Amino acid sequence: MSDDVPVTAAPAGGAQETTVTDQAGRNRTRRNRTGRDRAGRDRSGRPADRPWTALWVSALALPPLALLAAASWFGRWVRPGADDWCFLPRVRDDGISGLVGKFYLDDNGRVANALLVGAYAKFQVAGHQWYPLISGVLVLAVLWAVAVLALRRAALRTPRGMPLLLAAMTTALFLFVTPNTYKTFYWPAASVSHTLPPVLACAALIPLLLARTRRGRVVAVVVAVLMAAFLATLSEETAIVVVMVLLAALLVSGRVVPAADRGFVRLWCAGGIAGTAAGALVLITSPGSMTRRERFGAETTSLLAPDSLAASLRAFAEITVTVVTTWQYVGAVAVGVLLGLLCRRAAGTTPRPPAHWPLLTAAGLLTLLVSGYLCTVIAYPVFQDRVSDPSANRLWNDYLLLYVILLVGAGALLGLAARRYLSRTAPAKAVCAALCVLVCVGPAIALTDLDTAMRARAEKWDAQDRRLREGAAAGERVLPYERLVISQMLEPFSEGGERYWPGGCVADLYDLDRVTDGARGRTP
Repeated sequence: MSDDVPVTAAPAGGAQETTVTDQAGRNRTRRNRTGRDRAGRDRSGRPADRPWTALWVSALALPPLALLAAASWFGRWVRPGADDWCFLPRVRDDGISGLVGKFYLDDNGRVANALLVGAYAKFQVAGHQWYPLISGVLVLAVLWAVAVLALRRAALRTPRGMPLLLAAMTTALFLFVTPNTYKTFYWPAASVSHTLPPVLACAALIPLLLARTRRGRVVAVVVAVLMAAFLATLSEETAIVVVMVLLAALLVSGRVVPAADRGFVRLWCAGGIAGTAAGALVLITSPGSMTRRERFGAETTSLLAPDSLAASLRAFAEITVTVVTTWQYVGAVAVGVLLGLLCRRAAGTTPRPPAHWPLLTAAGLLTLLVSGYLCTVIAYPVFQDRVSDPSANRLWNDYLLLYVILLVGAGALLGLAARRYLSRTAPAKAVCAALCVLVCVGPAIALTDLDTAMRARAEKWDAQDRRLREGAAAGERVLPYERLVISQMLEPFSEGGERYWPGGCVADLYDLDRVTDGARGRTP
């Protein structure tokens, strides 16, 4: 994909004029449309540094891209755990359709979730190993495409590499600046439920940004409806975020969207809301969803009980403090400031902050807070007070991507404002560039440590896998299982050996009657 959004700098006072003498000896005025002399300087005397700017902007994308590449390579050490133990034998024996049926009828009603889980579980252990690479590339590609098209739609020109920098930094912050990267990026079941859904929601923006003709607009609306319905049966939390964003867009469209596009944008938002409602209806009325609500006491009356709402508010406040005090997210602001400092209009003029930026800022902040709280409300009956623990951070990802994107937007507003009041922007650019590099250091160290832990677990997991398969082939019906915990993932015989789940799924995978606690030699 090309992120070529070139810049053509125009002189501040218009085209430059020079006087020349023709063959008849008469003076004529010739207009220099570029406003530059042969030395490459514009009328203000500043060097035209666009090639150098494009070079260092592109270079800034290398640290976050290196993080993504290294993390994807470390994915070769991923091995199944927790819910994966139950998905593998079901897909092996009954195929993806069998898993879809189990989700719809028994588990939770998330049929789209079952489709994606079945897509990687179909390849058994290899599917888990390839998942980080495939999902990481998908996240980067979607955000890159959205950045390119959004800048083009806004008629902004930037140095080459800026859209890639925006996408790479957003991807790195979203995936790796978390309390538990394993559950965000490496655990496929959690990624399918909470990491990929907000990215797929962003993908629905691509047809919207491309729509120029009547047919293009029809396609954009249809995609919005279908994607929203899909997301509603993939992740309830992301569906809430989508609805809140679309409602906010509808409310502010009257003031921020040009009249020529206002009807289309409103129709697109309404289509997304209708699609979400249709998908939610399929989910809520499914036997699996009703069973899940009964099992965890998550009926409507329980969700709206004052005690539950108050506890959810306390938990969301704790999550907010954790996220806001994670300093690496300043990288999103820094890359946004760079965008504001370097972008230009198509004519080469300096853009100004949007006229309604206070309204946009307030709407974005309110949407984030409300959607985050509502996500906590629906997750609280299942996770209780653990919903704000770092071990449950995957539940935050449904609105965390929105948080990172809003920080980029806030940074862009700061950059545009700085251009009006700073005589020299080079120091600000240098500080932002340094921050873009520094925020990648911590995640790099954490990823290295996680790679060591994953590799150690993979070696033990493979040895135990061979032992269990050989024992089952020899006719054994009961075999010991040693817990192999990583990043607070659930394993059989947790809670001091009292909890058997998912021991039954482990036994099913190896065609055993049951497994015993290898650490204690105790039968559950």
